[in-house]
Amino acid sequence: MVFGIITPSHLSALSLQQALELSNIYLESAYRTPNRDIALVLCHEAEVALYQAKSVNKKYPAHPNDVGYQALREGVATAYIDLGKLLERRGYQSEAHSICKKAEKWGGNAHHPGRLAKSSSSGGIVRLVQGQPHPVEASLDNTSRQNSSVEQHKQHPKVTADPAHVFTESMCSPSFVFKPPEADERLNSTLQLVCCLDLLQSSFSNDETLDPAAQKWLQAIKKDVDEQERLHTTATEIIRAFKRDEIKDAKAVAEVVCLAPVLNKDSFHGLLREFYSGIDHSGLLDLHRLEGLAQLIQGADPGHLNADDLVKILELLSNRLRDTHQQSANYMHQMTLAVSHVLDAMADTRVTGLDREKLHEPLSTYLRELKGSKDPFLVYQAAYAYQALLCVPDNETIWQAAMRRTGKVIQGVSGLVSAVKGLDFIKFIEGLEDIQKGFEGASKVVDLVTTAYDDAGTLFQSGQGFVECLQEGLSFERKREWYSALRGADALILNGDLATFSKLVYEAPCRYDAAFQWGVCQRLGEIAANPMWDAATRRSAIALLGEIYRDDEMWGRQANVKQWILNILMQLAASSKGALQLHATVAEALLQDLEGSGDSKKQNLHRVCRENGPIAYPLKTALPEFASPSLLDRVQNRPDVESNLRMLRKRRTKERGDVVYIQPQAKASLQLADDTQFPLMEKVREFLESEQKVFLLLGDSGAGKSTFSRELEYELWQSYKSKTGRIPLNINLPTIDKPEHDMIAKQLRKLEFTEPQIREMKHHRKFVLICDGYDEAHQTHNLYMSNQLNQPGEWDAQMIISCRSEYLGSDYQDRFQPGDRNNTSDSTLFQEAVITPFTLDQVQTYIKQYVSVHQPLWRVSDYEEALNLIPSLKDLVKNPFLMALSLEVLPRMVDPGQHLSTTRVTRVTLYDHFVEQWLERGKKRLGEKDLSPQAREEFERLSAEGFTLNGIGYLKRLAVAIYKEQDGHPVVEYSQLNDEGTWKVAFFNQRHKQLLLEVSPLTRTGNQHRFIHRSLLEYSLTRAIFDPQEKKNRVAFKPSSRRRGNVVSILGHYSDDSSEDESIDLQQEPDFDSPLVWRNFVDDHSLIQFLKERAQHEPAFKEQLLIYIEHSKRDKRLRKAAANAITILVRAGVKFIGSDLRGIRIRGADLSYGIFDSVQLQGADLRRVDLQGVWLRQADLSKAKMAGARFGEFPSLREDCMVQSCDYSPDGSLLAVSLYNGKIVIYTTSTWEKSLVLDGHTGPVRRAVFSPQGNRMASSSCDKTLRLWDMETGTCQYTLTDHEDEVNCVAYSPQGDQFASASDDKTLKLWNSATGNCYRTLSGHTSGVTSVVYVLKGEQIASGSEDFTVRLWNVETGECDRILTGHSDRVWNIACSPGGDQVASASYDKTIRLWNLETGAYQLLRGHSNFVISIAYSPNGGQVASGGQDGTVRLWDIETGNCLHTLTGHVDVVTDVVYSPKGDQIASNSFDSTVRLWHVSDGAPRLHSSGHISYVNDVKCSPKGDEIATCSMDCTIRLWDIETGTCRRILSGHSFSVSCVAYSPQGDWIISGGYDASVRLWDVKTGISQHTFTGHSDRVNSVAYSPNGNQVASGSDDHTVRLWNVATGDCQRILVAHAASVMSIEFSPDGRWIASGSKDGAGCIWDVGSATYQYVLDGHGFWVSDVAYSPQGDQLATACGNGIVRLWDTSTGDCLSTLTCHSICIRCITYSPEGDLVATGSDDKTVRLWDVASGECRAVISNFQGVVLGIDWVTTLDGSYIVGGCQDGSVLKWQITQEDDRCHVSLKWCLTNGSLNMEGASIQDVRGLTRVNKQLLMQRGAIGEPESYLRETSKKVATMASVISKLKRPLEGKVQKSSAIVTLPAGRPEHQVEQQNEQQDKQQGALTVDP
Repeated sequence: MVFGIITPSHLSALSLQQALELSNIYLESAYRTPNRDIALVLCHEAEVALYQAKSVNKKYPAHPNDVGYQALREGVATAYIDLGKLLERRGYQSEAHSICKKAEKWGGNAHHPGRLAKSSSSGGIVRLVQGQPHPVEASLDNTSRQNSSVEQHKQHPKVTADPAHVFTESMCSPSFVFKPPEADERLNSTLQLVCCLDLLQSSFSNDETLDPAAQKWLQAIKKDVDEQERLHTTATEIIRAFKRDEIKDAKAVAEVVCLAPVLNKDSFHGLLREFYSGIDHSGLLDLHRLEGLAQLIQGADPGHLNADDLVKILELLSNRLRDTHQQSANYMHQMTLAVSHVLDAMADTRVTGLDREKLHEPLSTYLRELKGSKDPFLVYQAAYAYQALLCVPDNETIWQAAMRRTGKVIQGVSGLVSAVKGLDFIKFIEGLEDIQKGFEGASKVVDLVTTAYDDAGTLFQSGQGFVECLQEGLSFERKREWYSALRGADALILNGDLATFSKLVYEAPCRYDAAFQWGVCQRLGEIAANPMWDAATRRSAIALLGEIYRDDEMWGRQANVKQWILNILMQLAASSKGALQLHATVAEALLQDLEGSGDSKKQNLHRVCRENGPIAYPLKTALPEFASPSLLDRVQNRPDVESNLRMLRKRRTKERGDVVYIQPQAKASLQLADDTQFPLMEKVREFLESEQKVFLLLGDSGAGKSTFSRELEYELWQSYKSKTGRIPLNINLPTIDKPEHDMIAKQLRKLEFTEPQIREMKHHRKFVLICDGYDEAHQTHNLYMSNQLNQPGEWDAQMIISCRSEYLGSDYQDRFQPGDRNNTSDSTLFQEAVITPFTLDQVQTYIKQYVSVHQPLWRVSDYEEALNLIPSLKDLVKNPFLMALSLEVLPRMVDPGQHLSTTRVTRVTLYDHFVEQWLERGKKRLGEKDLSPQAREEFERLSAEGFTLNGIGYLKRLAVAIYKEQDGHPVVEYSQLNDEGTWKVAFFNQRHKQLLLEVSPLTRTGNQHRFIHRSLLEYSLTRAIFDPQEKKNRVAFKPSSRRRGNVVSILGHYSDDSSEDESIDLQQEPDFDSPLVWRNFVDDHSLIQFLKERAQHEPAFKEQLLIYIEHSKRDKRLRKAAANAITILVRAGVKFIGSDLRGIRIRGADLSYGIFDSVQLQGADLRRVDLQGVWLRQADLSKAKMAGARFGEFPSLREDCMVQSCDYSPDGSLLAVSLYNGKIVIYTTSTWEKSLVLDGHTGPVRRAVFSPQGNRMASSSCDKTLRLWDMETGTCQYTLTDHEDEVNCVAYSPQGDQFASASDDKTLKLWNSATGNCYRTLSGHTSGVTSVVYVLKGEQIASGSEDFTVRLWNVETGECDRILTGHSDRVWNIACSPGGDQVASASYDKTIRLWNLETGAYQLLRGHSNFVISIAYSPNGGQVASGGQDGTVRLWDIETGNCLHTLTGHVDVVTDVVYSPKGDQIASNSFDSTVRLWHVSDGAPRLHSSGHISYVNDVKCSPKGDEIATCSMDCTIRLWDIETGTCRRILSGHSFSVSCVAYSPQGDWIISGGYDASVRLWDVKTGISQHTFTGHSDRVNSVAYSPNGNQVASGSDDHTVRLWNVATGDCQRILVAHAASVMSIEFSPDGRWIASGSKDGAGCIWDVGSATYQYVLDGHGFWVSDVAYSPQGDQLATACGNGIVRLWDTSTGDCLSTLTCHSICIRCITYSPEGDLVATGSDDKTVRLWDVASGECRAVISNFQGVVLGIDWVTTLDGSYIVGGCQDGSVLKWQITQEDDRCHVSLKWCLTNGSLNMEGASIQDVRGLTRVNKQLLMQRGAIGEPESYLRETSKKVATMASVISKLKRPLEGKVQKSSAIVTLPAGRPEHQVEQQNEQQDKQQGALTVDP
């Protein structure tokens, strides 16, 4: 309570009585405040007031015998005593002692009980049998009440003091007498439960005021957490029982509603929703629920009611009120009563801003209509509801307007009720008057409120009936004091403060108001009828009714008020049940006494009312009557489940045992990077505390999903609370038959729960379902939905469900998201997480725990050494299951004395050793066991044959049977009785199988058998497919004298380079019994992983797979085997180059990202094959079947010049593309054909945007103009020339009536879109404005600028509202979120910032390796897409800030990105003259390889000949195995693009330079950056190692060359001579010289010792891009930007020769190791080989996908190779062989960035290719015409050679015309292959018809 400042002068004017009252007010406030310091201040103010009382006493002493004077002295003494006790209680002992002495001077007793003693329950519900209640004394004693009444009477002569016998003191609020139950004792009634909970809630913090019995009970409860939980749970169960009750009659409603005051917020809201939903969905109005809803709101804790719920309920009731207009008066009254209670609650919670049109006005209109009713009860209730509605303002009312105009704070109902609850009676009465006084002087509302006194006079004088009074005198347009007074009266009654209530009745300024009197009488009647009040209180209520009836002078002569009183008394008199008998007698006596009261009119009224009897009216006359059995009875009649749960808890805890467990980390989705981690257990705990229902846990095989599930179950059991806790239920889904139905009950039956127990738990308990193995159960159902979880009458559960990541497709969320009855999913109830691999720290922790628990042969240091030395082991052990296997078998795998670095460890070899070790241990265990003679004999036989081999054979056969007989379902149920004669007998019932079963890695639960881990089942199946122990008997090599390429081989040659004199005999018969033949494993990623590793390390298995592919050409039965085989080989990294694959049948295979260079695929069955990102350069697919083939991307749109921007039309039917040539091209998105070209701009079009209506377009251009276009005609309507510089951007407002433009002239302009007039110019930016966008509803615009800022502008005023700063470079693009609350900005500082428009704070997104140029929000606002100078498009998650996808394919700057209106596509455009279309859900094309995602700037081969280093604009350096092309290591550290690399002479170190101006030294072995050399002021373009390895040199854009000491990192020399960027440097072979090339057009040769230049090599005429020394050091080659190479004599500096190599820029040059050839890479996408002596071009390597930026030449024992790096991120290795005067070049391997390559591939006569896919392939370089699109069949081209000869231009130079690739192997004629295929199809059955 807030008090005004009372000055000493004010105090001196107070009387003794007033000073005493003021002191009491301060004391009462001090009691209530929880703050000790505030309480002390209030106590001080109370003492000051009492001191004033003392002064008044001395100044005006009264006679000692004066009774009133003595009473006042006693009051002061009592106040001092109370003050002392309060100070003592607050801890101020000395002050309390001093105050008590002052009390004694006033005649008080220091031990007098405090006047403000507290009741036993603040809520006023509880009274204990063991003790008497603690009464609350009146806040104002009788004397003060009388004096106050006298003062009021002086002002208002008709006011008299209230009768002394009516409510002379306050009482305890109504309470129910009960006996607290003992712990676990059955509750007697719901009221007993309510009392217990009320006592718990109200007295825990202040129990010293309770009597000893209550304190004893509470102390016991405090210690018994289970008993507390039992009481709370019982209340929750009663609510659940009510929800399940189909009838929900009045008794059930009454029982559940009485719980309202003691419910927690969540339970209360659940019950509130139940009532709301019941009323909303019922056809006929349910009066019981309606009354219950009203009582629920009335009895609620104010903190439980929120505005949204109340508005929603009011809207429902308002609609229902209008619907019930023609219903009975009872219906109408109940509806109006409910509306009143809701409005009361809304007034108390200060709800404002009701929708005037939809809710406030219709409701107020309807309530006004009710004043015409003839039912006075209904009229009163409508008037009451209307008054309540006036206290809940709409979004613009006169009331609010008056408040604004007057500037006064007019107290509303909330303030008045708060005052009542604070017992500040004076301020409360004043507050009633404030409602009227606040409007004084407001001319427009002068008639809104008239004084209550005038109304009272009118009513008194007219003598009209109550109905007429309401209709005429009580206007429904006025805010009345009587409503506020009645709300205050309710609060007083609720608190038991009946003395103040009586005072309010007599002193309220609205006491003459008939409505006030009506309400008072109703409340008095309910007090009298309520047996929970004591007898004296009820008698007082009846007596006050009599006073109001009798005293016409005081209360007026309103006939209907008198009639209402008589009606109440008659109802009371008619009640004669039990506790109501007393007030029935008193009421009847009063009725008889009133019979002769008053004049003849009143006596006649009394007679008529008595004759007619009481009118039915909902007056509460008794305690609520509950049903029998009650809801409580139903709840407590339940079977015992706790004993079973305790047993289950013990069993599951015991089964866990001592485990090695590391808390896993996880990420939020599959698309996020692994470094975006969080602790999984913490996330699951948050989920369990939330309202979400399903948590999907994803992870790779062996990631630890099952282990985590068991650990989660263990943790939940440890925290389980009996009877109330959530029951953790771990369900292994494969073990449940049809888990999509009744899954929980099936699991509980397995756990031996009875049906009654299951029913009990279903209806009364909550579960945490831990469902493991969704993938193993081969599920596709939404188990949450199919089991109807959390539906009415169904299981109450949250679900954690695990699944392998690879099992799910792209749109898997629908399988798990919860939904409603209509199967509409709700993503807000769903969460997912993906377990991430172990970090190195987790690995080390696991090792330590493992060694501690298991005590293996190795120590921790042994394992750590193995991790550091065994190749690839660190990557393997990041998988938890493989980690466990590794620690188990590593001591076995490493032979004594073997160096760890020579140990080969793969996933499959770990399983090999683990299974063998398991079986050997089992054999040892059996050997030591006491076996029966028969078993011993069998054991000896198995041992003699090879026990381990027999065991492996058993596992292989079992795995095959499981896949063949059970479709891979891992759980085998075997019953000897039921499975006799089935396949299961061979594994589980034969004698010798029993021994193998006993030692196998299987587990058994009851009659269910399964492998101990799913991956072991998969491993066993793959070992059945290929067993390395049997490889010698499976396939063999045969020598051949034929040259490779001429052999009938499907390989031709591949990346692992088998020896030249060997070939594979593919004519062997395939194994038709292999699982590869009868099952498709293409989508089984775990199996493919095992088989991939077998193929990588077992040549025999690779040959077996090739045999299947070869034989599929002739045998249709091998289609599945061939699809499986080629999928495995592609995954194993086998690169098919020049292979004969004609006629193969591989339907449904996955060839994504495979290399098929120059292969023959004529007539192949490629239907439904995944060809995403595949390399099919120069492949021949003529007549191949390609129906359903998937490429994972759309065709791109190619233009003749750079593309600036693009924009979708509002309906998505059109795409506008803005071009550098000044044109705008419009595409129709259904066909992707050009429909319109807008031509008019004379400069590049920066942006073109559709109007919101789609009928117009605005464009901005570098020609300084904007143009408005009509989209129907394509004509330009306006050309706007107001800008003074290039116009960078244009944007329409959301309404389309205006648009804004941004220009390099530093301004923004606002235009009228109808007229083209510029009506405002916005200035403020200090540099060019690059972008503009409208935000919110068009009220603001945001702009980005080269001044590094984003600005927000007010459209109406043109003022700048806010400047957002944070970028460190120019802001190039901005976008506004769909919700208007956020703006995203893209900047040259390589970052994206998401700005909160309300706060100005931002979220930072990093990932692009260069300038970020473009940004766009998805339509749903959940993502942003960005494009940058690094050529990539990135998709970002708004919530987490993580990069979800990186889309590669562009080979130049991405200038713009835009989402389609549906959000399913992204269009991105680039300076590479293309617009690419991406599918958002797939993120295609996804990044597949471990290669670079941006330009490869440099390539260098290791001097050791085993490794290649590449560097890229993606800020990384990658090290590749030179033989296989696999990535060995990634080096990260540069903050910007890495431009150059170089190896040390020994190959142990790498030096790199980057755009961040730094030079870094890296350890090749560890990948760690050892030194960072800083000194350059601009980017480093080239680095070189000295031959002795002591120095490195670097050349930079700062025009210098620096020499660095490798050991110290110090700069030793700075070479200065160039006038521009130094592009390339190289040491001479002897290390004495450094050559450099620069953009100044010169080359220099420097003396390293003196740091001076020896020669300047002039004459290039263009910038020098690269330099290279010959191996002998006598020559230097320089490459120029004009395509020319010059060879120089290093001893003289003379130019020896000039080679015109390329028509455009040469980027890189290198000598062959012998020095006789040089290779050049150029912007023309070729590498050319030149003879140094003759200057002739010896070979051309063409068809690169982009500019060749780096090359290097290396010679190994196997031959001579060139490695090149390309602008598209690819790395390629070519073998160079010389024959006479010609060079033959063949591709050995290539690493792509995932882009589809169809360059030169023939698709002639391909069948089933869609038009869109045909367009895509043609764009990617394919040639020929598919069958369905031939215009003239006579023009078909039969062979690839004829296609090439007609469509391909001759290659430049004196090279072979066919190709720079190896010649295609000769094979059978194409028509013979097709004929044989068709004949084979006929033999096997009917031909398959292409769809």
